[in-house]
Amino acid sequence: MGGLGEKFFNWFDERYKIRSFIEFMSHKTVPWHRHSIWYYFGGVSLFLFIIQVVTGILLLLYYRVGEDSSYESVQFIVSKVKFGWLIRSIHSWSANLMILAVFIHMFSVYFTKAYRKPRELTWVTGFLLLIFSLTFGFSGYLLPWNELAFFATKVGTEIIGSIPVIGKELLRIVRGGEDVTGATLARFFGLHVAILPGIFTVILFLHLLFIQIQGMSEPPEWEKLPPEKRKYIPFFPNFLLRDLLLWLIILNILAILAVFFPWELGKKADPFAPAPAGIKPEWYFLFMYQTLKLLPAKVLFIEGEFFGLLIFTVAGILWMLVPFWDVKTDKGYRNRLINYIGLFVLIYMLTMTILGYVLD
Repeated sequence: MGGLGEKFFNWFDERYKIRSFIEFMSHKTVPWHRHSIWYYFGGVSLFLFIIQVVTGILLLLYYRVGEDSSYESVQFIVSKVKFGWLIRSIHSWSANLMILAVFIHMFSVYFTKAYRKPRELTWVTGFLLLIFSLTFGFSGYLLPWNELAFFATKVGTEIIGSIPVIGKELLRIVRGGEDVTGATLARFFGLHVAILPGIFTVILFLHLLFIQIQGMSEPPEWEKLPPEKRKYIPFFPNFLLRDLLLWLIILNILAILAVFFPWELGKKADPFAPAPAGIKPEWYFLFMYQTLKLLPAKVLFIEGEFFGLLIFTVAGILWMLVPFWDVKTDKGYRNRLINYIGLFVLIYMLTMTILGYVLD
């Protein structure tokens, strides 16, 4: 078998130069320091996205979009299709874990200053991937057409209507009409399975390309460290094997969550029924939800919801462009300011998320 395997490898290498690729990967190195653990969350996010794609395709084999078929098709998947309940649970749990991993990855990159020159576009594409991950979550939430998803989507899309002048028209475009109906469901389905995956894949390709070209970032404190005291490990196989081990751990955690805490389907949506008490968005939108809840009806003659939306939009743009306004100074004043801003954002998001969860 060894001889046969070697012959196949030589045959494959003759055509695709696999040895050159292995040699190239073995020469790639990763900085090794006390913060190196944060490097792995990018790989974890990628792994969970792959699981999303695989389980999403499997669910798509049985899912039927429509007011009279979406809920029933999901019900069929979880009750009649072999391991359908497991695939759906894995898809739902991996979506939440992916968003969590992307958030952790973003903040780790921020606090280690890995966005600085020449990695500005790596940060920008990474931020866009977070935005599209959240959009994936929002659009996919409605697809089972259950009671909770219906009313949460209704409340979530109403925020768009608060935009002056174009708000109402934009809301009609998003919903496909005046209210959340089958047209909304069809639009969210198309967005979730066609438009978003296409855009996400292109941005992900660019993000990974930038990382491959520039490599992993070195910590800021290494700037004053002599080269002989800087430690590196080979990407292949050392870092890659550690990455794969973490993927295996994540897969086990995902399996435990899916088996012991299966994702509930709930009741079918009834557009004519009153909204149940305590309707809230998913956890990753709670910080925005709670902020909008605390705002008064009017802020400086501006609608409260629109004011909140405006603040989040401006803050998001500034956050995305942080590599271009974080200028290093000799005395490090800007560096400390950036850290304080990041710490404030993190604490604010955590606090509002907790308040949004515990308060009615």
